[in-house]
Amino acid sequence: MEERIYQKIGRIKEYPNIIRSIKDECMSRFKTDPIYRGALLHYLYLLADSCLSLAEIVIKYKGLRRPQSYHDVIDILGENRILDPEFAFEFAKIAGFRNFLAHDYEKIEAEIIYNKTISSLKDIDSFIKQIEASLQASG
Repeated sequence: MEERIYQKIGRIKEYPNIIRSIKDECMSRFKTDPIYRGALLHYLYLLADSCLSLAEIVIKYKGLRRPQSYHDVIDILGENRILDPEFAFEFAKIAGFRNFLAHDYEKIEAEIIYNKTISSLKDIDSFIKQIEASLQASG
């Protein structure tokens, strides 16, 4: 299962790089280019969904309590100090973002994507580093 965790981490690390490579055009192309908008939203969805999937795998790997929701998977990692609890509290918003992307994508504005989402990609790096540190500590 550890190999599966590291495969998921590798995939997650790819998505922010792709998003960062196209972010400079976000404000101008998001509204006018449906292919660009679709690609960007798709990569954001994959990123959010993959983070939650990784959290679920880590929970199972470590034998932690079963989550009741996507939000809960991040909370469990915080409760068990796999993630810093304060970080986990804020990062758990990724669950709502994932659901928003899955169900309400027509309502997304370029400014929200650029100012909030793309600027938060550093949180993905922190999430991965904390997961990796936890795995290394447990041996």
